[in-house]
Amino acid sequence: MSNSSTFTLASSQTSHPQQKSETNSLVASLPVVSLPPKACLTDSYAASLAEKGGHQGWDHYQEDVLPSKSLSKPLRNIRYIILNIYRRLFTVCFLVNAAILMWIAIKGGAETPYIGTIVVGNIFAAVLIRQDHVVNELFKIFTAVPQSAPLWVRTTFARVYSLGGIHSGSSMAATMWLFYFTVKVTQDLLGDKASPELVGLTYTILAMLCIIIALAMPAFRRLHHDSFEMIHRFLGWSATALLWAQTVLLIRDYKSPTVPLGAAILRAPAFWLVLILTLSITTSWLTLRKVSVRPTVLSNHALRLDFDYATPVPGSFTRISSSPLTEWHSFAIIAVPGRQGYSMIISKAGDWTSKAIAEPPNEVWVRGVPACGVMNIVPLFRRVLIVATGSGIAPCAPHVFAKRAEIKLLWTSRNIRKTYGDAFVDSILEAAPDAIIYDTDAHGRPDLVKLVHHVYKDFDAEAVCIIANEPITRKVVYGLMTRGVPAFGAIWDS
Repeated sequence: MSNSSTFTLASSQTSHPQQKSETNSLVASLPVVSLPPKACLTDSYAASLAEKGGHQGWDHYQEDVLPSKSLSKPLRNIRYIILNIYRRLFTVCFLVNAAILMWIAIKGGAETPYIGTIVVGNIFAAVLIRQDHVVNELFKIFTAVPQSAPLWVRTTFARVYSLGGIHSGSSMAATMWLFYFTVKVTQDLLGDKASPELVGLTYTILAMLCIIIALAMPAFRRLHHDSFEMIHRFLGWSATALLWAQTVLLIRDYKSPTVPLGAAILRAPAFWLVLILTLSITTSWLTLRKVSVRPTVLSNHALRLDFDYATPVPGSFTRISSSPLTEWHSFAIIAVPGRQGYSMIISKAGDWTSKAIAEPPNEVWVRGVPACGVMNIVPLFRRVLIVATGSGIAPCAPHVFAKRAEIKLLWTSRNIRKTYGDAFVDSILEAAPDAIIYDTDAHGRPDLVKLVHHVYKDFDAEAVCIIANEPITRKVVYGLMTRGVPAFGAIWDS
């Protein structure tokens, strides 16, 4: 159950608990924009520079009266928190498996190889739903819904970034079935059907899965994310290797004496499932390579990296590393319109990013392909309010530049030009002249739910997409969804 961002917004992690994760890292791309001299800017463009004192779009928002929230508080919490889409998918995956297990138990049990195939099938589903190519194809399918479709259809399909619930649900289900499988092979060992080697491998794999699941729980993962990732990665690889041995031994122990082992292996569904899931895991690592980057230090808080090796779509993210076996950091990216390659801006939010800004790299490790993230859903809607707080502007910037939908940008931050540089801020404002930039140094922290709702109504948007830290994202999405506003933001459950 790795973190999505998947999904979710993927983020880098630090090695210190108090720094939590780098979910708030500035993760965007900066196209090279040819800006007119400031003296030549039109009056309307200059008037849009809200950070210079204009209040366009949010005057008197504090006087608004928010609509009442739907349902009672207990029902709201069940509907929008406990049973969000991610948890519904998790629940369906797990309960369907639990129902099948109960049905088999009531029937008097099933053959051990059949149970083993179910175990492998659930591991297969958990791995495949996280594979970058699979993620991209699912996003392509779910976001292909035309803008003419009913809004409820588009908002439902936009929850595609919650598919990590299938990963978690299938992982838990696989472990549940493996417990049952362990009981079966232990009984078969006593009956001289299963070999001691098979039983020993089964207990070892079960222990590995239990450790992976225990350390993937949010409480541990948030405090010790680097440790979680390393354990998840190396135990996952080890479990996959042992799964191969277990599958072969299972087939050997239970095949008919008249069938050659090779033929029995080729006929076994478990063999092909393990083969495909292994290819799914290795594909990303087979593309591991070191690529050149062109670093540009924007400030003591932000660094821009320019790449030429690929041209991803808006809403994608990629992983980079300076030590590929120990840590990876995910950042949102953008392809510059009309140009090959992409850029990435990294803000100071932990040890790794601080070092990168102080000592800009000329080469970094990359693997796999850029994968779609939550902001990839923007083109599903005709009019979208994009909300960014601080460095959250980064994942939003690609859509501002790409203009694949009518977008209104609301960016709340402090020291914007000092932190992100004039070129970046001016390029945002040139692409979105009506953008609202709320300077929290000048105006204080806003009531973000009320401010977002005000701009949402004023812009007549169909949906709201927000990129912020976890507490703000959860508060705003909950505050809007409970008032009937389609709102989307990164999740931290997967």
